[in-house]
Amino acid sequence: MKTFNYLFSSILVGIALASCAQQPKIKTMETQRESTSNPSIPSTGIDTATFGGGCFWCVEAQFQLLKGVVKVESGYSGGHVKNPSYREVCEGTTGHAEVTQVYYDPKQISYEELLEAFWQAHDPTTLNRQGNDVGTQYRSAIFYHNAEQKTLAESYKKKLDASGAFNGPLVTEITPFTVFYKAENYHQDYFELNGSEPYCQFVISPKVDKFKKVFQNKLKEKK
Repeated sequence: MKTFNYLFSSILVGIALASCAQQPKIKTMETQRESTSNPSIPSTGIDTATFGGGCFWCVEAQFQLLKGVVKVESGYSGGHVKNPSYREVCEGTTGHAEVTQVYYDPKQISYEELLEAFWQAHDPTTLNRQGNDVGTQYRSAIFYHNAEQKTLAESYKKKLDASGAFNGPLVTEITPFTVFYKAENYHQDYFELNGSEPYCQFVISPKVDKFKKVFQNKLKEKK
């Protein structure tokens, strides 16, 4: 029995350590229930931020929790291939990073606060890697939409490096935003719709729990 328990535990650990790119497409559009966390985007008063912090399933799930964030979409940015597919991006030849496009109300949450959340949501010291997710598509990146975002991002990064908040220098790239390609529908609201799957339970859920503790005063009210 002990041997069986050990083997079973090893299998679970193996599943947990699998990368985002290796996960099966658990649910298609036809089998997914309706999402509740991604409403439509208001036509006025909303700003946009674009971040790459490893697997977009993880980053999306964290940003969706923040008060003032209206909508979060997973997709691809920073590459040279038009309308890339998930498979193409995972091959690492398109130049794109997996990103989350965050639509937010600046009257409720500032870009500086989003930057704080971004650097808490992943490890910005590992080059082209987050855990077992390895490749340029998982790079730490900020795609700024205007001069103000650029200045704030560069200043914040410089302060973090100087403070020694992390065990190594930040490798986050800060580059101008060009285009965002929304990922396939089964990637949207992934954690919400597939929370019982192993990758969600073992990889995403711990990150979400930690994020909630750090930003407990900035979370949306539970419905």
